Amino acid sequence: QVQLVESGGGLVQAGGSLRLSCAASGRTFDSTPMAWFRQAPGKEREFVAVINWIGVFTYYADSVKGRFTISRDNAKNTLYLQMNSLKPEDTAVYYCAAQPRTDFRLREYNYWGQGTQVTVSS
Repeated sequence: QVQLVESGGGLVQAGGSLRLSCAASGRTFDSTPMAWFRQAPGKEREFVAVINWIGVFTYYADSVKGRFTISRDNAKNTLYLQMNSLKPEDTAVYYCAAQPRTDFRLREYNYWGQGTQVTVSS
């Protein structure tokens, strides 16, 4: 059974940092892009960042550019999201995703994690 399991979420003050992890099991994802999305209460799930299979290419939503860094360790089958200078508007459930079917900014991925809550207090 293929699973993506996020961890590292929590409560942090504005300006603080968190590092999210997404551990994959059941298969390897070292040949496919992986991404982070987030969903705030009452809003649609939105794209945050993507990384290609080898980790050379990355792309970020404008709202997180310069503050978040996506990375991956294929040997560990794990995806990361380093989040710095957090803002209250970053509060959301963060999801990792693997294997996009179309444009990587869309929510059309074959595999999703269950999400981890990030709450940023002002």
